[in-house]
Amino acid sequence: MAETKAVIFDFIGTLVNLRGYSLEKAEDRLFRSLLESGLNLHRERFFVAYNKAYRRHREIRYQQLIEVTNAVWISEALNQLGFQVAPDDVKIKTAVNHFFENYLAALALRSSARQVLVTLHQRYKLGLVSNFTYFPVIYAALRKLEIGSFFDAVVVSDAEGWRKPSSRPFRKVLSVLSIEPGEAFFVGDTFLEDIHGAKEAGMKAIFISSPFTVQHDDGKSLQQPDYVIGDLKDIREILDTQ
Repeated sequence: MAETKAVIFDFIGTLVNLRGYSLEKAEDRLFRSLLESGLNLHRERFFVAYNKAYRRHREIRYQQLIEVTNAVWISEALNQLGFQVAPDDVKIKTAVNHFFENYLAALALRSSARQVLVTLHQRYKLGLVSNFTYFPVIYAALRKLEIGSFFDAVVVSDAEGWRKPSSRPFRKVLSVLSIEPGEAFFVGDTFLEDIHGAKEAGMKAIFISSPFTVQHDDGKSLQQPDYVIGDLKDIREILDTQ
C-alpha cells in the first residue's frame, strides 16, 4: 500500500454546513439586484424563465458533468424575455453576488473541522475539490472561516469547467499536489460525486454523511468507501493505521 501523502476534502457538507439559509431570500436579492440595475422585469415572468433555464442547465451539469455558472442561466432567462444581456454583463455579476450573500453568511464549520485541519496540515498535504457554480463563493468562504491557509490546492468546478464525479477535478488536484492517486485519501459526503469519483480516480475514500447526502445522491454509485466515519476527528485514527 502506498504511503499516504495527502488528504483531500469536499467542501459543502463535508467541512461546512448551512445554518439558517433561505433560497427564497436569495432569489429575492437576485431579482431586486436586476431591477436596481435598470432592467424592467415582471417578477412572475422572470422566475418562470429563470427556472426553465436553470432546469435545462442543471440537466447538462448532472448528465454531462460540465459545470455551468449561474450567470449563464440568468442571461438565458433575460434573453428569453427580450433583453440582450451576456453572462459577463456587470448587471448579472452583481446580481449573482447578491444572490450568494445569504449563502456565504450561512456557512459554518462542521464540528471538529478546524481541529482536524490544524492537525493534518502538520503531516500531510491538504486539498479541496468542490462542485460549485460560482467559485468566488468558495474562496470567500475559506477567508471568512479562516481555513484557506491549510490547503495546498483548491479546485472548484466553476473554475475547472468539470464537475465531480468526472475524473478531471480529481486529476487536477492530484497534479497540483504532485502526488499519485494511491497516495491520497478523499473525504466526502456524497456517494456518487465524492466516493465514486474519488475511487474511479484511484484514490482511497472516506465517507461522512451530511444533510446534503440524500439531496445529491441518486443511487448510481458503483463504488463503496474504504471507511465510513461519524465525525471528522475519526480521520486521524484511520490515517494512524496506514
